[in-house]
Amino acid sequence: MRIMNYELIHRPTYVLEEDRLRRNLSLIQSVSQRSGAEIILAFKAYALWKTFPIFREYISATTASSLYEAQLAFEEFGSPAHTYSPAYNDYEIDDIACMSSHLTFNSLSQYSRYHQRATEANPELKFGLRINPQYSEVETLLYNPCAPGTRFGIRATALPDKLPEGISGLHCHCHCESGSDVFQRSLAHIEDKFSRWFPQIQWVNFGGGHLMTRSDYDVELLIRLIQDFRRRYPWLKVILEPGSAFAWQTGPLVAQVVDIVEDGGIKTAILNVSFTCHMPDCLEMPYMPQVRGARTIEGMDEVSTEGFTYRLGGCSCLSGDFMGLWQFDHELQVGENIILEDMLHYTTVKTNMFNGISHPDIALLCSDGTLKTLRRYTYEDYRDRMD
Repeated sequence: MRIMNYELIHRPTYVLEEDRLRRNLSLIQSVSQRSGAEIILAFKAYALWKTFPIFREYISATTASSLYEAQLAFEEFGSPAHTYSPAYNDYEIDDIACMSSHLTFNSLSQYSRYHQRATEANPELKFGLRINPQYSEVETLLYNPCAPGTRFGIRATALPDKLPEGISGLHCHCHCESGSDVFQRSLAHIEDKFSRWFPQIQWVNFGGGHLMTRSDYDVELLIRLIQDFRRRYPWLKVILEPGSAFAWQTGPLVAQVVDIVEDGGIKTAILNVSFTCHMPDCLEMPYMPQVRGARTIEGMDEVSTEGFTYRLGGCSCLSGDFMGLWQFDHELQVGENIILEDMLHYTTVKTNMFNGISHPDIALLCSDGTLKTLRRYTYEDYRDRMD
C-alpha cells in the first residue's frame, strides 16, 4: 500500500501513516528525556483515540479544554487530563475535576468560585492560573492568544503579591506552530513579568505551539532553553503541551476529482471533499496546502504554458469553498486521486457536516504496509447530530 497516489483508495480518506507518527513521537520523547520537561498531547489538534495505544508507548498524559476532552483522556488515554478552559460551567465542574490531574483557571474569579468544589470532587487535584505575558509573535489574530483585548489569562498587574491558597502552578500559551527562537523571546517576557511568583509554585506549563517536529525547528535550542530554565528554577516542573507537533506531516487527505468546470478562463476541479467541512484551517488561517504532484501558484503570472492549472473546489454549497491555483503536469481526470498533504492535525477535530456532507474515512497505514480503516461515517452520524 506504500504507493505514491494511494491507487487503492476510491473515496475521501484521511490516511495516518504509522511510521511517520512514530518518528514524531520518538523525537518528542527524546526532547522530553533530554530536557527534563513533561510533554503531553493537546487534544485540540489531534484526538484520534483509536491510535492512543501507540501514543502511550511514548507519552503518559494529555491536555483537555472541555468536559468531553477530559473524559476522552480519562477513559481512552487512560490517565487524568491537564485541563484548562476559558470558563468552566457550573453543571460540569465536578465531572471535569474527577477526570483531571491539573485544573487551570483563566481568571481569579473562576478559581474563587470553583476551586473548593473541585477539591471536594478530587482531593488530589493540582490548581493553576493562566497568565498573559502580553507578548506573542503569532501574526494571524484569529490564533493570537495575546492579542489586545484577549479573553485569555491574567496580566501580571492583576495578580496579587501572594497567590491564592491552593495555586501550585502557572500556565502560559502564546505560540502557534512556532520555532524555538520564538519560545526564547517569549520566555524572556514571561520571566520578566512573572518570575517573582515562581517561588510560590511547583510547576509551570508553557502551553502548545512548539512545532518541534518541523524539519527546520531548532530542537537543540529548545532543549537548552528548558535545561537553563530548570537550572534557574530547579524546584519547578516544566510542562509543554503541543498539538500539531505530534501529527505534523503524518499523512494526507486523499480526495477524488468528481467534475471539472470552467468559468472566466479558470478551471476548477471539484473534489468530493470540502475545505470548509474537512480543512477549515485552510480558509481560516488561511494557508495553501501542498498537493502531491502539483506546484502551488501564487498568481496567474506564475502559470506555465507547459502545465495544467486548476483551482480546487469543495463539494459544499458555500461559494467560497475553494482554493487555488495549482499546476499539474497532466490534465486532471474525473475519478483521479488528489493528495492533500499534511492533513492530520486540526482537521479531524474540526470537521463538520455542513450541507450533510459526510466526513472522510479515517485510515491507518500500518508499519507492515497494510491499510486499516479506523472509521467510516454514515447517514446516522449526520442524523444523530440533529437529534
